[in-house]
Amino acid sequence: MRYIAAYLLLQLANPEATPSAADITKVVSAAGIDVDSDRIDKLFAAIEGKEIAQLIAEGKEKLASVPSGGAAPAAAAAGGAAAAPAEEEKKVEEEEESDDDMGFGLFD
Repeated sequence: MRYIAAYLLLQLANPEATPSAADITKVVSAAGIDVDSDRIDKLFAAIEGKEIAQLIAEGKEKLASVPSGGAAPAAAAAGGAAAAPAEEEKKVEEEEESDDDMGFGLFD
């Protein structure tokens, strides 16, 4: 992911130029990250002959197929009985957090 991000940053910085492996290496190294040249080579092999807009569109399609939302509908379907203990836990937590200043007042 870091190599893709570096490629996109370089492309945004200069849309007329095509970033090279050396450019990506320079960006990633500047962030203090060890560079894996094999991964950079794989990146260039995967994006060869494609434009950035096309790659972004393909990425959006892939992300659209990823399920999101998790277990929230399942928890709501469980009924109100499960909600009551959760409310009690929240009240207990709020009481414990009331001493957030740890003995130090703002105006002491």
